[in-house]
Amino acid sequence: MDYQLDLNESDFLNNYWQKRPVILKRGFKNFIDPISPDELAGLAMESEVDSRLVSQQDGKWQVSHGPFESYDHLGEHNWSLLVQAVNHWHEPCAALMRPFRFLPDWRIDDLMISFSVPGGGVGPHLDQYDVFIIQGTGRRRWRVGDKTPLKQHCPHPDLLQVEPFDAIIDEEMEPGDILYIPPGFPHEGYSLENALNYSVGFRAPSGRELISGFADFVLARELGSRRYNDPDIAMRDCPAAILPQELDGIRQLMLEVIDQPEQFRHWFGEFISQSRHELDIAPPEPPYQPDEIYDALQQGDKLTRLGGLRVLKIGEAVFINGEQLESVHPAALSALADKQTLSLRDFGDALDDPAFLAQLAGLVNSGYWFFNEE
Repeated sequence: MDYQLDLNESDFLNNYWQKRPVILKRGFKNFIDPISPDELAGLAMESEVDSRLVSQQDGKWQVSHGPFESYDHLGEHNWSLLVQAVNHWHEPCAALMRPFRFLPDWRIDDLMISFSVPGGGVGPHLDQYDVFIIQGTGRRRWRVGDKTPLKQHCPHPDLLQVEPFDAIIDEEMEPGDILYIPPGFPHEGYSLENALNYSVGFRAPSGRELISGFADFVLARELGSRRYNDPDIAMRDCPAAILPQELDGIRQLMLEVIDQPEQFRHWFGEFISQSRHELDIAPPEPPYQPDEIYDALQQGDKLTRLGGLRVLKIGEAVFINGEQLESVHPAALSALADKQTLSLRDFGDALDDPAFLAQLAGLVNSGYWFFNEE
């Protein structure tokens, strides 16, 4: 399925992105759900898939985490099943991410899908990332408040909610409608009938995550080995005192480790191309020989990228799932990053190079790309 997003992209970026929430009525015209509630429930029974059930009865909230064995205990009201990273496990759902590629790939995270019965939702809450919520089957009422300081509380250890808020958006959403919410705007949605919702979530690393990730890189590569030195050490009245210029020297020593553009680029490419959720990796059995891949492409077969695989570029460097790819064929590498589906012409003359062909075979045999059987 090819989803067409009805959106003036530059107007959206200028007036709404990270600024204010908006409902895009019929953002997807004639929207057709890529998954059924039964298929979603089946996915939540798989141990590799991250899922949870959220319910409430008389103001008392319950959260349970998958995998689930049965749903027989659930009533007809006040619960939601939420499944993370469905684009990793269900190819038709991955297609729902593609219309949002007017925003950079490195910022896009995953597709969370929820199925809610009447009254089902997770309560009023805040997110620290941007999200597009697409209404599928059914109707759901959404309220969004302004970005003001709100007290947060945990009605259940696994559920963080905010106090009641005044709505600046209060609407019923119908199939194909899209609600965009920037970080920090409180919102709550609850179903008026059985409903599917698709949340395209974005990734916004915190300073803490970045420092932690970079520290791992520094340790693994044994960088930052220069030690503090002070040939012009100053006399001081109090031996216990650490002088301002000494603090500056320590900070400078630490900043030097980060301030190496080549290393920094390499680290960030590896760091941000790693998926935060498990991938549905199924290496082919038996593995492909390079010439078999060459022949298949020559015969018109196409290679499809694994759902959720992060393939990113910094300059001409390409990073795939936490690893940098080196090649003397930058255009072919670029095609790997830019396109979801690859055919013979996307590779140009790179396929005539045994080294590149072996590299491509390695990616296919890792389960990162596969031949579509259509």
